[in-house]
Amino acid sequence: MSEAIGVSILGATGSVGASALEVIRMHPDRFKAVGLSAWQQTDALMALVCEFSPAIAAAAPEVLSSQLVRAGKFPDTTRYCSGTAGLKETAAHPDAATVVAGISGAAGLESIFAAAHAGKRILIANKEPLVMCGNLLRRVARESRARLFPVDSEHNAIFQCLPEGLQREVIAGRGLTENAIEPAVTHVTLTASGGPFLRTAAADLNTVSIDAALEHPTWKMGPKISVDSATLMNKGLELIEACMLFGLDESQVEVVIHPQSALHSVVYFEDGSLIGQMANPDMRIPIAYGLSYPDRIPSGVPPLDLVAMGRLEFEAPDIERFPCIGLARAVIRQGGSAPIVLNAANEVAVEAFLAGMIRFSDIPSLIDAVLNTYENASATELSVVLSIDQEARAAARNILAKGLYRIGV
Repeated sequence: MSEAIGVSILGATGSVGASALEVIRMHPDRFKAVGLSAWQQTDALMALVCEFSPAIAAAAPEVLSSQLVRAGKFPDTTRYCSGTAGLKETAAHPDAATVVAGISGAAGLESIFAAAHAGKRILIANKEPLVMCGNLLRRVARESRARLFPVDSEHNAIFQCLPEGLQREVIAGRGLTENAIEPAVTHVTLTASGGPFLRTAAADLNTVSIDAALEHPTWKMGPKISVDSATLMNKGLELIEACMLFGLDESQVEVVIHPQSALHSVVYFEDGSLIGQMANPDMRIPIAYGLSYPDRIPSGVPPLDLVAMGRLEFEAPDIERFPCIGLARAVIRQGGSAPIVLNAANEVAVEAFLAGMIRFSDIPSLIDAVLNTYENASATELSVVLSIDQEARAAARNILAKGLYRIGV
């Protein structure tokens, strides 16, 4: 039997990390967790380190984590490193052939590039690297021969529906339109559950509670992604991600509301055929597929019961009630630094909503305000991307400080 494949999991204590570790537990002869990272969930990381005995672990804040190391809570066989440098070291560790990128937000950007420069097989579960600098990431992957595997459920579904030749193009950092491989893909459809406010009247979106926004009807996710799903910004970010990862034009990516969350994406081919991927909404399925590709292994998720489901429903999204999709389409058409600004403004807006500073309906308004005040620029290096990200966050916080979106104003 061949040696188990080493896997580093960035964001091991989050929902993606938990799913990845469940798959690894099911297949201990095939995979070994050699790197684990968290940020503030130090106790949860301690438990995982004690269970998996990885070669390396990273966390923050540095002072608290260092105290835990000095207290002897890390096994002697695990080396501890901290902060962003620690995340990058975990991503590029020589024992890790595969890296699961599951850190939400721009915080995971530098570590995924560290994995790419090291030529790793990267399972991309976080949207931000592709949204903020997808072309740059693909370029690095081509140069270093890193391999990119989408495990965000919708993009993994698109990947699964592609013929092997086109899959190889995506893995290598090349898009579907950059080759002459047949059959040609004409466009794709991303499905969206519609979130908890699918049937909520526009006027009532002004007063929805934080708890209501976090109640996703089908997926179990963290607070930030749950709010993104409620505003449909999650689908807007996925639209940008699809354009970047698959080399598609914005006009080639359709968004359709599908409340059952059973059909995850559809690929349309030039002969009139369309192929979709269906499964229960569980991240263990795309993660297991990404870890084992081109094989398929048990994920621990039961198959769909089509008879019990009864029906599949589809409808167009209401762009007036949920303007974030329109903002994303405008940004991808604009190109340059616009996606970076959109992502940064959205992260600040969601933080403000979760802190009770602004209303749910203020989230797209704040994002639009930041986009309108920011001059588009070119971003061809990671340092420039990070600088623009910080500037856009500062612009969003400056608008918030003026009190224009404060509750009650």
